Amino acid sequence: MSSNQIRVGIIGADTRASWAGASHVPALAAQSQFTLAGVATRHEESARRAAETFGAKRWFADPFALIHDPSIDLVTVAVKVPAHRELVLAALAANKAVYCESPLGTTPAQTEEMAASTGSLHTAIGLQGRQNPSVRRAAEVVTQGRLGPLLSARVTATTFGNGPESVSAYEYFDKTAAGAGFLTIAAAHVLDVIEAVLGDITEIDARTELLWPEVKLVDTGATTVREVPDHLDTIVKTSSGAPVGVQILAGVPVPDAHFSLEVRGSDGWLKLTGKHPAGVQVGDLALSSSVDFDPPDRPVATGTGPTAADIWTGASINVGEVYASLARDITNGTHHTPGFQHAAHNSRLIARVEQAARTGVRS
Repeated sequence: MSSNQIRVGIIGADTRASWAGASHVPALAAQSQFTLAGVATRHEESARRAAETFGAKRWFADPFALIHDPSIDLVTVAVKVPAHRELVLAALAANKAVYCESPLGTTPAQTEEMAASTGSLHTAIGLQGRQNPSVRRAAEVVTQGRLGPLLSARVTATTFGNGPESVSAYEYFDKTAAGAGFLTIAAAHVLDVIEAVLGDITEIDARTELLWPEVKLVDTGATTVREVPDHLDTIVKTSSGAPVGVQILAGVPVPDAHFSLEVRGSDGWLKLTGKHPAGVQVGDLALSSSVDFDPPDRPVATGTGPTAADIWTGASINVGEVYASLARDITNGTHHTPGFQHAAHNSRLIARVEQAARTGVRS
């Protein structure tokens, strides 16, 4: 690793695919301890264009060439979930630190395999909502007991995805084999924020629905079959003692986007709210409470970037917090950033939700 900067290579930094450019690239640019040393896509033309657009020092049409390049310290994997395993295992075998988007694997078994392969390497998983400064401050208020004994909590969350219409590039989200459906992405992020504030989920009663079994692909006019649920209602119990009622709605129009987590204790309440159409993990959150609290830290990234227009504005805010935490760990030799072991925990949690919904038995 270079003496002053952590050299990052992003796999999946295509200028036509909005996520990496809207989140990872500006998150890195906002922090002097990082430099974007390389980008990789599947084709030479798109890789070259990404390097020019994002200011990367090198480009690769072969992601494995990026992984094995000695000028790369940290490999970011920001591609479709079915491609994660091969790339992540190769990066770990090359003794590189790895930041991978969530879910880590298409199945819990895949996720456990990758988590078991990390050794002492630094890893980060893209469950970035818990890193939001307001979430961190809310967790402090709860942990310090300032609300008194917790009585209950309620969560409502939305996403514009997983609705009655989609585009052909996103069709894979609706297929079971992809491991990237409503539960493993939208629900996984919401439940992870709940755990960040209220502690691990210890009991689950859940019901899932498939409200739109047929999805219109608006760019082609074709109709595809959805194989995974697109709605979740659940009641969970957390290690802090608070029962939490959770409803996650898909296919919600952008103007109606909403996230709310309200916690009530015997001595007060707090509330986290957001309005990003993609979900709680994207964009900033606001904290309010009946008890006094120090203002949340200012995010290291502003949320704007080369491809952060329209729907993805704000995407770098929480991703930037993950990178900041990871930089501290790499510099200090610590392992505080939620990594692949946390990804395995989250994967097991979603499996419990699926089991509870399928059997009707508390998990």
